[in-house]
Amino acid sequence: MDTGTLMFILSITIRSSTAVLFATLGEIFTERSGVLNLGVEGMMLMGALSGFAATFYSHSLLLGILTSLAIGGVLALIHGFFVITLRANQVVCGLALAIFGIGLSSFLGRPIIGRVGERFVQWPIPFLQEIPIFGPVLFNQNPLIYFSYFLVPAAWFFLYHSRPGLNLRSVGENPAAADTAGISVIRIRYLFTLFGGMLAGLGGAYLSLSYTPGWKENMTSGQGWIAIAMVIFALWNPWRAVLGALLFGGINALQFYFDARQFTLIPSYILRMLPYLFTIAILVIITRWKTVRKRAGAPAGLGLPFQREEHF
Repeated sequence: MDTGTLMFILSITIRSSTAVLFATLGEIFTERSGVLNLGVEGMMLMGALSGFAATFYSHSLLLGILTSLAIGGVLALIHGFFVITLRANQVVCGLALAIFGIGLSSFLGRPIIGRVGERFVQWPIPFLQEIPIFGPVLFNQNPLIYFSYFLVPAAWFFLYHSRPGLNLRSVGENPAAADTAGISVIRIRYLFTLFGGMLAGLGGAYLSLSYTPGWKENMTSGQGWIAIAMVIFALWNPWRAVLGALLFGGINALQFYFDARQFTLIPSYILRMLPYLFTIAILVIITRWKTVRKRAGAPAGLGLPFQREEHF
């Protein structure tokens, strides 16, 4: 494999991993607060649709991104209202949100299927892009990918080296103790459920405005479900989330490479099955949640409703 081919595969790996990385980071923050949101797939699809539609009709990429963030946040708040305020079952509500987002995006997106609109283009960074091999790979990308470079270390620093991050982790681990210490459990859970939804919407917008510009039904191809599985793989750590996303992107990149050489690395029907296999795996994990929680180091309060009066 020559240098040019290696650079091509690495570049595609980064581009293929960005959407699932955004969604995974968002779900990490949501679950760190103690809220399990299985509706990521639906939020990503609605983010992809709303981002492309807003950009198509306004010719503004910024408005498209803001719209996708808003739509992802609104759907997350709906989930939050049911599971935080009404204390409904988080698994059921998350699955309902996923189904709702998938169906609504399919219905609303029909008029713009096949339309062409604005898209993010590559912004080479002077000097840095001239670094051998890794320069063109890392620093000849679009602004959303550059934002992911900033987001990962910022998320890690926030979670492990800031007071608000400590409060977030304490709410996810022991909401009763956090409440006793004067931390608003309800507010933090709403705030980071909202933040997680916004990042899921951004992941969807990346797909429709950058990776595969345009809109088509189910264009996420199950990346929302993969993001939920990636959270467990990453042990709720942003840096490990990068590794998981790159592994996912690398498989896609190799598939592109071997397709070009008319060699099938992974049969297409296997790839189409992956989202459903991940969904089954997630449900199995949830049914064995107590055992998984102890072994994987999940937040102790994840998936458990909180009501202040019960602790006094």
